[in-house]
Amino acid sequence: MNSTNCTRTTEFILAGLPNVTGMERVMYASVFLLYLLCLMGNGLLIMTVMVDRHLQKPMYFFLSNLSFKDIGHTTTFIPKLLLNYVSSNNSICFYCCVIQLCFYFFFGVTEFFIITLISLDKYVAICHPLRHSTIMTSWVCLKLAIAAWFGGFFSIIFQVVMIANLPYCTSNVVNHFYCDVGPVLKIAGGDTRLIEALGFLVAVVVVVSSLVFTLISYLFIIYTILRMPSASSQQKAFSTCASHLVVVSLLYGSVFFVYLRPTIKNSSFSMTKSVAILYTFIIPVLNPFIYSIRNNEVKDSVHKMIGRKVSRL
Repeated sequence: MNSTNCTRTTEFILAGLPNVTGMERVMYASVFLLYLLCLMGNGLLIMTVMVDRHLQKPMYFFLSNLSFKDIGHTTTFIPKLLLNYVSSNNSICFYCCVIQLCFYFFFGVTEFFIITLISLDKYVAICHPLRHSTIMTSWVCLKLAIAAWFGGFFSIIFQVVMIANLPYCTSNVVNHFYCDVGPVLKIAGGDTRLIEALGFLVAVVVVVSSLVFTLISYLFIIYTILRMPSASSQQKAFSTCASHLVVVSLLYGSVFFVYLRPTIKNSSFSMTKSVAILYTFIIPVLNPFIYSIRNNEVKDSVHKMIGRKVSRL
């Protein structure tokens, strides 16, 4: 369609969560509860790391970045989703949709860089323990974190700009509960092959390279652990890595299914929406609990902080 003869739509209609007849209120109440748990869990982890000087370590610094990412990621779309439900109006303005899409993928791509940094820190801590403090200094960790956030932004900004400049004339119904690339491109006019190719390239470069780096890191980590003389040392080392491996498995499994496809415009999004719930709702809630439940330092710091607050009342 010729974009010069097109009157661009000023708003989109979000199709919402996967339909479950008679369970709409339960689903939205569950979303609200999950969002609160995400804010409280990740917020508590960030606050604990900031307050307790014993947690001023590279691992907890990167975990704080991950928690901040989780809060930003979910806040990008859940408040709008809940507001639409309360107002019985599933519309979102065109530029609001573009902004939502931009921040959603900015936080999403940044997550893979942060996961990679956590893998790097664990590799150095276990495989080179005597050099860990000299390699992973505060200044180095800060520069790595800044690089991760800037890398996430520049990985998606060009694709978002091109999506924003496409004509949208035939339909304004986005078959998703937030503005995702695939459903938005599906209703776009014009040639979207370059955007899809760019998105697939970013997914391959960021997601696959991050996964490969993480897997290689853990091969060295496992090899080093198996060479440890005592069983207790091996058990302790494996315990520190288990939580990260759980998050990696959930994250990469869901993202590979949803996004790592050469053509997403002509895909069916019914199953994709269901899998996206795991990636967008469940994982951000689980992250702080998975990392803290298996970490005695974090648990002790949380108990001390809560105890000090209670004693002041």
